Amino acid sequence: MYDYERFIALLHQPALSLYSIPAVWFTAFVPWPFKTVLIFLHSNNAWGYGNVTPRLNTSRAQKDKSLPPAIAEKILRLEGAHLNGFENLPLWFAAVILGNMAKLDNYTLNVLSLSYVCGRLLFNYLYYRQENDWQGSLRSIVFFVCFSMPMYILFKSAAVIAAQG
Repeated sequence: MYDYERFIALLHQPALSLYSIPAVWFTAFVPWPFKTVLIFLHSNNAWGYGNVTPRLNTSRAQKDKSLPPAIAEKILRLEGAHLNGFENLPLWFAAVILGNMAKLDNYTLNVLSLSYVCGRLLFNYLYYRQENDWQGSLRSIVFFVCFSMPMYILFKSAAVIAAQG
């Protein structure tokens, strides 16, 4: 069996999509350590990071006049990617759980799960790297493509569950 055939066979495995739940959590978390490293490396503060009130680190970094503006912008964008990821977690979690409860086609759920994880990684990368409106628009397009995936699963699951009576 060729690697391609093994990969396709893997996509037909039941409940594989459930592994996307921790994977998507990871995509939401991953901007945070990058943001923290930038604060540590570039802040005028000896520690560069305050763990007493860690949610204020981004705003403190923005006020730090010794911080190069390009670094301050990257910190702000990483914070945005981090928050956006966690804001979208409940939607994805609900979609995957309901999709499995409704016994949607394994291949469809698994392909959408893999696509969503990859899309969220691309979203984070674009969020971090964007420097102009065109790049910001591209990031928004990726967001809405990703957003359509859990919505599709939710509506499809609702239809299946409703049909069961």
